[in-house]
Amino acid sequence: MDFTLGEELEAVRDLAREVFTDRAATERVRAVEGSPDRIDEDLWTELAKTGLLGVALPEEYGGAGLGPAALCVLLEEQGRRVAPVPVWPALVGALAVAAHGTAEQRRDLLPGIADGSARLTVALEEFGPHDPRAPECTARPDGSADGGWRLTGVKAVVPSPSGAAHVLVSATAETGTGLFLVATGTDRTGHADRTGHAGHADRTGHADRADRADRADRADRADRADRADRADRADRAAEGPEADRADRADRADRADGADRTGGSGRADGVAWERVETTSRDLAGNLVLTGAAAQAVGLPGAGAVERTVELASVALAALQLGVAEGALRLAAGHLAAREQFGRPLATFQAVQHQLADCYIELDAMRVCLWRAVCAIGEEPEAAAVPVAVAEWWAAEAGLNVVHRVQHVHGGIGVDVDYPVHRHFLWGRQIAGTLGGASAVLARLGDALADGRAAS
Repeated sequence: MDFTLGEELEAVRDLAREVFTDRAATERVRAVEGSPDRIDEDLWTELAKTGLLGVALPEEYGGAGLGPAALCVLLEEQGRRVAPVPVWPALVGALAVAAHGTAEQRRDLLPGIADGSARLTVALEEFGPHDPRAPECTARPDGSADGGWRLTGVKAVVPSPSGAAHVLVSATAETGTGLFLVATGTDRTGHADRTGHAGHADRTGHADRADRADRADRADRADRADRADRADRADRAAEGPEADRADRADRADRADGADRTGGSGRADGVAWERVETTSRDLAGNLVLTGAAAQAVGLPGAGAVERTVELASVALAALQLGVAEGALRLAAGHLAAREQFGRPLATFQAVQHQLADCYIELDAMRVCLWRAVCAIGEEPEAAAVPVAVAEWWAAEAGLNVVHRVQHVHGGIGVDVDYPVHRHFLWGRQIAGTLGGASAVLARLGDALADGRAAS
């Protein structure tokens, strides 16, 4: 198969590379990692201005209509620079709404995502040995005239919820699994102020400084509460499974109580637990207790499976970029660093390790684009190609960033040097949506029942 990019995708790649290179330098990434939300809002605004946030979305809603292929090109370039912006959850969610949502949902959500004035995230994972295609979060009709639903359950490590007005949640109804839109209660005008969109002209410098101080104070209080909660949960875990079940019930009760009291910026039945991730993204555990939701597509019609496959491919593209960026740093370091009077890059053992990295990157790329083609051309048969790409991203991607970390020697663990970020991102991505072992189990099932050739 020919996986050469066409002219349009090459243009997307070149523009994305220029933007991320200019806007995601090491100093800037370090500064964002110390911010309250850990999201580079200036870079997000630039991606919107250049049209990159809309490249995958339908043209009638302000996008370029280039689909998942353009999303993967964009994510690969983001991964090269480990740029702290929530592209994959926002655009995977947007593409899911475009594919399965009603005309009203598409009209209400997609233009804002394309122009950067709105954000969306996805809640696809749960705790425990869990297949994201079979969520334990439950959905039941609320009996209202508008066909609303109520969701109950806990979704784990929802990526970058800050500034997201809606969360796309996977849940199980009587007729099967489905996707549901849940409003977070985030003030979209307030979010727009932080990103430089509508309402910015009405804010004075004093008000903006006060807002930043207030956000920093809230983040500090949340951090202290999170540490205390983690310690409490560790104590409960040591007491055994009964205490753990009691802890989960207590968390749900606390979330429900907070919602009933009308907590600031929170929708009824929706509560967040702040979560630090390996990649330094601020995620959140989402606790839903009868939260109001709108179905995106019909439960049981395959929307969850298609969206999880799209998310897996998006993460594989991001991981490919992360690994490529790591290898680029290794090549530069080894060419410049000398030992015994010659560059480290001339040592055979080092060359063998980098050759292994190159081979694995090539395999990741081929499997990724085979999966992208399958999603576009034969979505009902895409599960196996997607799983293969997902496995290579998790296994080989982690191998590459680990080798790169190793060949850097002591400087590889210096947090002032950028290579450690590629290792952290690679580790985080490798475990998202199940990890390599879970993917191998699915591929084994596919081989056993004849859905995949050996």
